Amino acid sequence: MTRNEGTLDRALRVILGLVLLSLVFVGPKTAWGLIGIVPLLTGAIGYCPLYQLLGMNTCPMRKN
Repeated sequence: MTRNEGTLDRALRVILGLVLLSLVFVGPKTAWGLIGIVPLLTGAIGYCPLYQLLGMNTCPMRKN
């Protein structure tokens, strides 16, 4: 797995994941907040399988 998420993309995913996960404990307290695990994990590892399927990449190219 190579990274396909840039720094800003990863940060936004982690923030979104934490916000959604907080819905399980605070606010409406619904199980829908567990969906936040997906953006949290993809942001943490820097790889999104959907990006690969769509041929997207927000990670800047590194020079060798």
